[in-house]
Amino acid sequence: MKIIKFHKTECGVDFLLNVLPSEEVKETYVDSEAFNTDYFEIIVFKKGKGTLVLNQQQIEISDNSIVFISPFQRRQWKLESNNLDFTVLVFQEEFMNDFFADKLFTYRLLYFYQLEYPLYFSATNESIKRYCELLTEIKTELVVTKSDSVHIIRSLVYYLLQKLNRQYAEEYQLSLDKTDGNYAFLFKQLLEKHIKTKQRIDSYTEILNVSRITLNKAVKTHFNVTATHLLKQRLLFEIKNYLIHSELTVAEIAHELNFSEPNHLMRFFKKQTGITTSEFLFDYQNGRS
Repeated sequence: MKIIKFHKTECGVDFLLNVLPSEEVKETYVDSEAFNTDYFEIIVFKKGKGTLVLNQQQIEISDNSIVFISPFQRRQWKLESNNLDFTVLVFQEEFMNDFFADKLFTYRLLYFYQLEYPLYFSATNESIKRYCELLTEIKTELVVTKSDSVHIIRSLVYYLLQKLNRQYAEEYQLSLDKTDGNYAFLFKQLLEKHIKTKQRIDSYTEILNVSRITLNKAVKTHFNVTATHLLKQRLLFEIKNYLIHSELTVAEIAHELNFSEPNHLMRFFKKQTGITTSEFLFDYQNGRS
């Protein structure tokens, strides 16, 4: 599968971040070929109609919608090419971590690495207009660089991402309370790094040096699910990705994910989904999943 990598542009400042209007990147978003990227994307649609298949989720694209995509998430766009108007903010995780001196910054944003809630929301005309104005300001500072452009870009990007985070939280009734939040976000980060080898909560509480009760409370507060549920859903997500996007057998997938026996993987999958791996693949290939 094609992987699109971030390329620095002719911008006046050397950042792993860019703002791309639809007229510059339209072809990528109307091409129906599946691909992924090594960067984050936030796509703000003023006008748009069609669908986005993002990993195992189908999203209906309409006017005034905002989509959030994390690195290496498989996506397949099916957009109507006429009457299409959108702006994309793209950046690499390294940029955000360094720019805001916070290694957990992208994990604190509820719309990235999200498994429980939709990866988009619809906004008002007024909100879309304001977000696009902010993106235009960022683009201007990137292209027409001045001595204080770095500070302006930092403040604009931070403000935009946090406003989107607040609206996303309101849309899906998620908490923005920061009390004990680091445990929840660290757990989320650790799942991304270790899900293939660590599939027990105790492994993560040991790394974090916290009790199961403390971890569960933090995860419940911020993500509205238990730590165990989040772990199981992340593991299930990984299994589905292998089933859909690789040519590995169930036995080979079980080996990759450190299940002691293929039957253990199949039993876990059936318990979480109510169907077998074969039934899941059949449903997916026939547009039922």
